[in-house]
Amino acid sequence: MTSDPKLERIAKGNALALCATGTWTASFAPVLERMVADAEKLAGGSQNIFIDVSEVAKLDTFGAWLIERLRRSLTHGAVEAQIAGLSANYSSLVDEVRRVRATPVVDAGTITITGMLEQIGRAVAGVAGTVAGLIDMLGAVLAAGGRVLIHPRSFRLTSTVHHMEQVCWRAVPIIVLITFLIGCIIAQQGIFHFRRFGADIFVVDMLGVLVLREIGVLLVAIMVAGRSGSAYTAELGSMKMREEIDALRTMGFDPIEVLVLPRMLALVLALPILAFLGAMAALYGGGLVAWLYGGVDPEAFLLRLRDAISIDHFIVGIVKAPVMAAVIGIVACVEGLAVQGSAESLGQHTTASVVKGIFFVIVMDGVFAIFFASIGM
Repeated sequence: MTSDPKLERIAKGNALALCATGTWTASFAPVLERMVADAEKLAGGSQNIFIDVSEVAKLDTFGAWLIERLRRSLTHGAVEAQIAGLSANYSSLVDEVRRVRATPVVDAGTITITGMLEQIGRAVAGVAGTVAGLIDMLGAVLAAGGRVLIHPRSFRLTSTVHHMEQVCWRAVPIIVLITFLIGCIIAQQGIFHFRRFGADIFVVDMLGVLVLREIGVLLVAIMVAGRSGSAYTAELGSMKMREEIDALRTMGFDPIEVLVLPRMLALVLALPILAFLGAMAALYGGGLVAWLYGGVDPEAFLLRLRDAISIDHFIVGIVKAPVMAAVIGIVACVEGLAVQGSAESLGQHTTASVVKGIFFVIVMDGVFAIFFASIGM
């Protein structure tokens, strides 16, 4: 049997007393919403406020939340509204609802100095938290690598080879294609502008130095961050959502050693290979355009390229590759392990993985540029 819900004010001296009766469930939502909204206006200057629910015949989560909302609305200053007559059957439900914190209303239209400083502070704290997380992951990976060196039988060769195939072998076509096109574009633009000064041949110098030192490895690292970094984050995030990582810990396995270390090692080995193939493809594309568009014979192109570049240019580019790979892998794994139990969280952390990976790759490229310039390379 169900009875219509009611919320009546009863006389109790100077105190404000409300008596709830009937069925307080979601099926009477419109009626309950109106009654609670009217009762929220009754606070006035009452010293004591009571909400009697002893006559409530049936209560669900919706009704419990409305009672708690009414209690919060009638609470003002030092006066706190009290819920009386709560039966043992519903006390745990009301207590659970009471633990839900009210979300403060933020006025988006009001901009204050305090609010701006708060946002700056939160942003700085977020950056500090990101850096701390990356350092923590780096330490965990190094520790796992040390354990593998001490006990080589624990190294997961099959997993590493599998990730090498995914990161390196399957990425070769797209890496070669894009770097080839970039080499063509650089050569075409260089010839177009150098031709005004009668210096078409200098496009070979520009192409060789740019591709081997900067553009080749940087472009490949950005593509790997978008392709493999996002894949790492999505894989680890999905495992986190399905509690597979917790299952590994329960079975006595270290998730860093089982999941992260093979991926990191595969990425560190794959990126120098991809950077080398990308550089060769870019040089080939640039030489092809210089021949067809600029009239530079292949023999002249190769002779000029040999004079324009040295082994130092190649070393500078290749040295950057494993460091950038480590940065991409650490960022991807940190974001993957930070995923919570929702698809929205997975999407947010995957996006953050790509953005942060590309950002740190560019930062590392700048650091390397300053370092190599300081030592004369």
